[in-house]
Amino acid sequence: MSEYTVVKVRDVPDQGPNLGIAGGYELRFLRDDLGCENCGVTYTRLAPGFKQPFGHAHKRQEEIYLLVSGSAQMKLGDDVVELEPWTAVRVPPQTMRSLRALDEGAEFVVIGAPNTGPGDGEIVRGWWAD
Repeated sequence: MSEYTVVKVRDVPDQGPNLGIAGGYELRFLRDDLGCENCGVTYTRLAPGFKQPFGHAHKRQEEIYLLVSGSAQMKLGDDVVELEPWTAVRVPPQTMRSLRALDEGAEFVVIGAPNTGPGDGEIVRGWWAD
């Protein structure tokens, strides 16, 4: 018998409200529900014009952001890059990053490795201040 896991993303609880972010932001951490041992997977949806109210970086985890629909900007350190659907961005550990949806909103799948679990990230509220 194969050992695999199937999860409906919408069945995984939205963690945006648990982070004190009201409206415009959906964040579903799939790692535990999928039973991931070596990576993390997150679904993120930003409403049109929504900007994450924080930046974040990881000590050891590298992340890949794949924009699957909409359009967005991503701040990486001092740079801001424009993203269109099916654009992937690799972010190394220790690089501060944040997302802003443009007019259509944005949906991302984010993959992080290694699976570092809690305590690997640093969050800086108000990091993208413009």
